[in-house]
This record gives sequence, C-alpha cells and structure tokens, in this order.
Amino acid sequence: MSHFVHRLEVRFRDCDPLGHVNNAVYLTYLEQTRFSHWRALWGFGSPELPPEMPGIILARAECDFRRAARYGDVLEIHMHVADIGRTSFTYEYEIVDAHARTVATARTVQVMYDYAAEKPVPIPDNIRALLAPAGRHP
Repeated sequence: MSHFVHRLEVRFRDCDPLGHVNNAVYLTYLEQTRFSHWRALWGFGSPELPPEMPGIILARAECDFRRAARYGDVLEIHMHVADIGRTSFTYEYEIVDAHARTVATARTVQVMYDYAAEKPVPIPDNIRALLAPAGRHP
C-alpha cells in the first residue's frame, strides 16, 4: 500500500479562540491517519496480534502550515511511505480541504521499538513488505 487517505471532519474542540484548527491538533490528525493505516495493513491494536510484535514510537514530526482549517471542514490526509530504513520508516503527508487546497504538509519518522528492552528493533520482514511502495522491495 503505497498511498493512504484518511478523511475527518474538524471538530469544534479542535479549534482555538480565533476559530481555526490549533496547530497542535494537526499532530493528532497525523496520528489518526497512521493508526488507521496500520489497522488496515496489519490489524494494529487488535488482540490477535502476536505478543512478540514490536511497538512503534514516534521519533520525529514536522509540519508546515499553509492555510487555516475551520470547524466543520472535511479534510483528507494523504499519506505515503517516503523511506524505509532498518529500524525506522518515514511518512510524508498532505492535508487538503474539500476544494483540494493544501492546508498543511508534514513528515514523521516512526521507529519499531521493543518496550521491554527499551530499544529500537529491526522492522519485521512482514511489516516491511506491507509498508514498501508497490514495486519497491527495500
């Protein structure tokens, strides 16, 4: 799955006193998109996942704001895998409004993580294959 789209409606609580989405809320939008992507790919959060499955931590997030989104706007978060390393992978995002105007662009780095050992671990081969863009086999 090389491209993923998550749709959401801006909630009243997402907005600041000026009536536009607070900048910190965009990180939550990115998180919702990642979790939705992982559920679609490998059932992230499902009790059926094997107990040895490593966790995922967010190592880096950057976001560039282009235009304001407001309460009631329907946004699409377009996300794709930009890079896959040994223990980490990078997503790039474009958040667009109903008129296909760019609201924000972002980039995050996620690390596969063993919480018991408190250290990064290699991305499992099955997850790597699911993350790899079509036709690319890192």
